[in-house]
Amino acid sequence: MKEVTIIPFDPKYAKDFADLNVAWLEKYFVVEPHDVELLEKCEETIINNGGHIFFAKVGSEIAGTFSLIKSQEGIYELGKMAVSPEFQGQKIGQQLLTFCIDFAKKQHWTKLILYSNTKLENAIYIYKKYGFTEIELEKDSPYLRSNIKMELIL
Repeated sequence: MKEVTIIPFDPKYAKDFADLNVAWLEKYFVVEPHDVELLEKCEETIINNGGHIFFAKVGSEIAGTFSLIKSQEGIYELGKMAVSPEFQGQKIGQQLLTFCIDFAKKQHWTKLILYSNTKLENAIYIYKKYGFTEIELEKDSPYLRSNIKMELIL
């Protein structure tokens, strides 16, 4: 297995960010208007608002990605996490998640939140394994597909 390097956002990877996320959204759900806004204008909607985007790189290929979307001071939404189908099953998602949690702790943030769907059983299992717990999902959740909200107190 090749080494995975996790790198920060670079505009040249914006299309990879969008493509990886659209692929999994179309496989399991639909691409919602909020997704389009975040994916097509990721620098404007995430980076310029105090958020972060990271990529898992294997060799010269982008294998996965995730974003940290600023919700409020010290609280970030872990979102738009996706791994390319050709790299799935290699624990790249878990490497991204470990990096994400370590990064958040180094920033002295207080909490990570995420929105998901219980249909994604493997993802929910991994989130729980890493310490995320289920909390109440607000009525005006930003994603129609979300039927579970989780948090990790840092």
